[in-house]
Parts: sequence; C-alpha cells; structure tokens
Amino acid sequence: QVQLVESGGGLVQPGGSLRLSCAASGSIFSINAMGWYRQAPGKQRELVARIISSGRTNYADSVKGRFSISRDNAKNAVYLQMNSLNAEDTAVYYCNAVVTTVLGLGDYWGQGTQVTVSS
Repeated sequence: QVQLVESGGGLVQPGGSLRLSCAASGSIFSINAMGWYRQAPGKQRELVARIISSGRTNYADSVKGRFSISRDNAKNAVYLQMNSLNAEDTAVYYCNAVVTTVLGLGDYWGQGTQVTVSS
C-alpha cells in the first residue's frame, strides 16, 4: 500500500505564491512518475505538472512559466512552486504517483489540498 500526503494549500491573494508538497510512503520499490492535478468546481480533473523518473517535466499550458515542479528522490517527495497565482488557479490540487510495489505498477492519489486565490 502506498500513501500520499499533501500539504501547502491555502488562501492567497492574486499575484501571490504557494508551494505544495507531497510525500509518498509505503512499500515502494520505485516511483516512475509524480505529478499534480487539479479540479475546480464543475470542471474535470486536469494535469497541472508532472515529472518522470528521468527528471523530464511537462506542464499544462495555463501554468507554464508560472509553476515549477521538482522532486526529491531520497524523500519520495514532489513539490509544486506556484507563482503569479490568479483566480483561475483556484481548485483542489491532488498529488499523483505512479509507483512500483510488490503488487506491481499502481496509480496512487493524495487526498487533495485546497488552493484558493482571492482578494
């Protein structure tokens, strides 16, 4: 079993910054990829940013140049630095990890952390 614990959400003014953190724990052999998704009210969950084991990253067009994803392999952790936030970034942000365990390859999700951008 793999657990993902997120932290760092909250309320921020437009133009502000937040840093989300996510740590994976459990019976992990390897982590193939980690990423962040978000879901705004009435909308589908969408990819925000993702980083794979090689270090390659990809971002949603809407966050390119403003958000930065990074990973600490020693801690099985992923971070999302969010700058120049605007109201459209308001959503629940979910950490995702593609993990190899004794049971094989699995897709795991955190519980979500709320990010609200408002003045």
